[in-house]
Amino acid sequence: MGEIDLRRRRGDYGFDGDFRVVPPFGQAVVAVTVFTVMAGFTVFDIITGRTVAAVIGGLITVWLAFTAASYAYTSRVGKFRVWAPLLTGLGLRGDEDLLDLGCGRGAVLLAAAELLPAGRATGIDLWRPDQTGNSPETTRRNAELEGVAARVTLCSGDMTQLPYEDRSFDIVLSSFALHHIPDAAGREAAIDEAVRVLRPGGRIVLADLAHTRTYLARLRALGLVGAERGNLGPRVWWGGPWFPSHLVTATKPDV
Repeated sequence: MGEIDLRRRRGDYGFDGDFRVVPPFGQAVVAVTVFTVMAGFTVFDIITGRTVAAVIGGLITVWLAFTAASYAYTSRVGKFRVWAPLLTGLGLRGDEDLLDLGCGRGAVLLAAAELLPAGRATGIDLWRPDQTGNSPETTRRNAELEGVAARVTLCSGDMTQLPYEDRSFDIVLSSFALHHIPDAAGREAAIDEAVRVLRPGGRIVLADLAHTRTYLARLRALGLVGAERGNLGPRVWWGGPWFPSHLVTATKPDV
């Protein structure tokens, strides 16, 4: 299959984050306010000759700006640039059944659907506020805008108890969703379910910003082969190099 053209993305995929307590606008106001106050103190310290305080304040201000810019870039651009070659690199025939765990507004799901003209891309989510405007209606609208609605199925459900038969999918993937499961037992259950619904010879591709070593260990314990973990690099730093992302991949043996 061909390359995914990032310049042709028509959907609106929002911003990633945890908006359960403080809504996006409130978080933006807080961030801008903190940055403005720190910048103001830094300027004041420079004017009054407080060199040490000015240096410290300046470093904090730069750190805040870099963190915010890195997070915004990852959410709006970086994750697309990372997933495009990952999906293309799967070497899909185009007739596979693919499942996206925690699909959200469809950033990865719909890009995968472009590579499945004779296949099916299924997304499951609880549609919680871990993205702005996260809802099945938004994802369906994005699917229509991207021209792949006919090959996309959306399901409201829990990735720790998947409503699918054993061996239903050729590919199971997840993009920065598993860490939202609050407990280790739940995350392990999600991995177990992903393996259960995967067909022999099928592949698992999991990108996340936490717990990836645990995912890797569990996949190996379940007998998957070729299980690997790698750093995805600066395009998906969720605020800087201190918040990196990793990719875990594995294949279910033919039996």
